[in-house]
Amino acid sequence: MYQPETYGIALLFMILSMLCWGSWANSMKLCPGYRFQLFYWDYVIGLIAGAVVWGVTFGSHGAAGRPFFSDVAHAGPHSILLAMAGGAIFNIANLLLVAAIDIAGLAVAFPVGIGLALIVGAVSTYVISPKGNPLLLFIGIALVTAAIVFDAIAYRLRETEHAAMSRRGIIISLIAGLLMGTFYPFVSKAMTVEDASGPYAALLFFALGVAICAIPVNYFFMRFPLDGREPASMRGYWQASGSWHLWGVLGGVIWCTGAMANFVASRANIVGPTVSYSIGQGATMISACWGVFVWHEFRTAPARSKTILRWMFVFFLCGLTAVACAPLFS
Repeated sequence: MYQPETYGIALLFMILSMLCWGSWANSMKLCPGYRFQLFYWDYVIGLIAGAVVWGVTFGSHGAAGRPFFSDVAHAGPHSILLAMAGGAIFNIANLLLVAAIDIAGLAVAFPVGIGLALIVGAVSTYVISPKGNPLLLFIGIALVTAAIVFDAIAYRLRETEHAAMSRRGIIISLIAGLLMGTFYPFVSKAMTVEDASGPYAALLFFALGVAICAIPVNYFFMRFPLDGREPASMRGYWQASGSWHLWGVLGGVIWCTGAMANFVASRANIVGPTVSYSIGQGATMISACWGVFVWHEFRTAPARSKTILRWMFVFFLCGLTAVACAPLFS
């Protein structure tokens, strides 16, 4: 399998992860009228397809470790269960995040939800695998925390109406963030225990965990939607246009590409899971840029809200820079 051998290449993988994780949700925005619960079935298909594609390509070529299929066969039950458990936790968190995007928009749901996930995930992965300069790491995490607060304030100022729905979007984003921050330690552990799977095999087991968990959980959200609308029916899925299905699958492939890049980078000796996960969660910045500059979610916001949003970007950039430099000064 392929594995980056220098920090420069590993950093490129982490940046790719950040771009993919921050951009996949645009595929949902391109399906107006497609209920997110129905969109999610296509997303899961894309996630599994992406894991297989990356496994038979990057995972089967290179001088590091075992080839993809040998690695899948070699993985022990403990490693498989850990990766699948990470996928199940991620699935619940991601469904909540997609619901929050539907309610509050990309510019809000991602910074609040994924920003909180960055804090929880970075601390928990550092406890498991303490790599990188701890001072730079936690200064960066503190700056990201401040950015989350700024974003929440900007959102509150933007919403002059529909206060109940605003609160609902933020609350769902916070719950999603707490859960999203706990899935990565399971995946990281799956790649370090005895008979551990490599990053490409772990990605496949992770995707299978997402799919298995999605069947009951997404069906529950179809029956009891968080956005307050009527229950969703599978009839709507089969009647959806082919382009909507294509965008849903593409969204899953994009997220999976980011996961592949992140899992692979985390196994580079100089990087470690804490730095890899933290930079990947810079996806918050990417999604906020999409929401502000492409989807114009703050077009009608007051001037004060836009000023606070600028400070959110500044703090996020400073925080991510500190995290990226942590491996260089460990």
